[in-house]
This record gives sequence, structure tokens and C-alpha cells, in this order.
Amino acid sequence: MWIILGVLAIAATFTNLYLYRAGKDYKLAMAMGLSLTTFTLCAEYSLVSDWVKAEDWAALMDVVPGMERALWVLTIISILLNISPILLERKVKRSWG
Repeated sequence: MWIILGVLAIAATFTNLYLYRAGKDYKLAMAMGLSLTTFTLCAEYSLVSDWVKAEDWAALMDVVPGMERALWVLTIISILLNISPILLERKVKRSWG
């Protein structure tokens, strides 16, 4: 499930950036990108929870250390990409203001 949600989050993020570049309303795509990123994190957490319930310590020891780093980096990138249109709009308004 987390893979599907992750792919949808990436697609929504690129849609957000495309709509901004095209001069169209991008805010719904931005909200979808951020929401899907959050759902991806929740799905990943559920997967880890299932491993704990099953006492699958090998899976936890193998996957979680690398997964933690990847989730932090990808979440930060997602947030920055999704809010970049807002930051760019503010910058343009200040320079013309």
C-alpha cells in the first residue's frame, strides 16, 4: 500500500509544480501531495507495526534503519517541493511590491 501511496504522492507533487508553472490554481494538487505523503508515512508505520506484532525482528533490523533515513529525506523533499510554489509566489510579490 505504501508504494501506491508514494507513487501517487510523487504524481501529485509533479502535478502541483506543473500547474504552478502553467499559471493555474495549484493549491489542491499541493494539498493532495502533502496529504498523500502523510498517508504514505502512516502506511509505512503500519507495516512496521505489523512486523512488531508478528515479532519479525529480522525484518525490523534489516529494513528500519535504512528506511528511517529514507523517509526523513523523502518527506523533507516532498514538503519543500510542494510548498515551493507558495514561496516563489511570495518572492515574486515582494520583488514587485
